Amino acid sequence: MIAGFMKLLTHPWPALAFRLYIGGLFVYAAMYKINYAAEFSATIASYRLAPYWAVNAMAVFMPWTEIICGTLLILGLRVKSAAALVTALLTVFTLAIIINLLRNAPISCGCFHTIEDPISWWTVLRDLTWIAMTLHVYHFDAILRIDQLFIGKLKRIES
Repeated sequence: MIAGFMKLLTHPWPALAFRLYIGGLFVYAAMYKINYAAEFSATIASYRLAPYWAVNAMAVFMPWTEIICGTLLILGLRVKSAAALVTALLTVFTLAIIINLLRNAPISCGCFHTIEDPISWWTVLRDLTWIAMTLHVYHFDAILRIDQLFIGKLKRIES
């Protein structure tokens, strides 16, 4: 029973599902932020963690990082690199939420839209679940990856 569960847990098919889910999630989340960078800037400022001079740069840079990483995950290109960067982003987001929960700051997450429900411990649990999914992708993703197709062709050319 436990061996079957472990085999399922480490199988590449759940990693593919997680990879597509997290990739799509990050692309979706980035689209709003890119279109409404000023609103996203205000959301970043509401967390009161970044210096004022960095807020606008973060509001422009972060969504493009999210959309690039999400696209790479969906396409199966540079999956380990994209998964590592997404894990780092999610970790920073989660820590920022925890800090503001401890401050009792009544702010919204700003993850998908600027007007959302206030952050809660459920938001932290959701982000931790996404971190677990991304770590699973990092360690067990092995199917339907475009970069592996190219590597296989390069090995045949070199032979």
